[in-house]
Amino acid sequence: MKLALCITAVALSAALAAPGQAATWSTSAQYGGTTMGAYTFNNDIWGQGAGPQTLWVNSPTDWGVWSNQPNTGGIKSYPHIGFYVGKQLSALSRVTSVVSATTPAGGAWESAYDIWDSNHANEIMLWLNYTGTSGGCGNVKPVSYNWTAGGCAIPVYTNVNVGGATWNVYRGNNGGNMVYSFLRTSYTNNTTVDILAIMRYLQNLGWIGNVTLGDVQYGFEITSSSGGMNFAARNFSVTAY
Repeated sequence: MKLALCITAVALSAALAAPGQAATWSTSAQYGGTTMGAYTFNNDIWGQGAGPQTLWVNSPTDWGVWSNQPNTGGIKSYPHIGFYVGKQLSALSRVTSVVSATTPAGGAWESAYDIWDSNHANEIMLWLNYTGTSGGCGNVKPVSYNWTAGGCAIPVYTNVNVGGATWNVYRGNNGGNMVYSFLRTSYTNNTTVDILAIMRYLQNLGWIGNVTLGDVQYGFEITSSSGGMNFAARNFSVTAY
């Protein structure tokens, strides 16, 4: 259930002190958002027990978030940028994206693309950087059908080289849609991703069909950032034709 965000006077003071308040646009609203050109932004505080968060934006190539999420289980938020493609895979010859991010040393989170078909039946997550000793264990885990006795997600495929990187691939359902998670085997904050190559890889597996590519989102899925932590993304762009 999505809960309304309650901000105490102390938390509000912390939020107002966040660097984002000096930006061109900012919001601390639960689903506060804006549009700049072809790109949309959303604070997207959706998890139970969430704390205060401020999304700030100067441009699609300069934006970030200050987030103070409690050290408890469960994802609290996914502040993100989005770009809508709206074409079937067969009609596309290129879909790539570039990003340069800064992330904190502490907390529990992943920086990730969240890619959807237009019907929201298939969700493809590309984890670029994430906390924990391995992506299948710890506080931050991918959606998966298969788990170890110790509670670690089991990948369907390991060391898959596609889209400009090497990934471990997980498959599962979150109760609303299929989720295909690609976790980089080497963490990075700076990369170019060939999204179309990853979509066609999924087609070749028979996991998706000739779907219409909808939202290409990038952001920070935050489980905990106790005390307030800063995340930022620069040089972000999506090229699709």
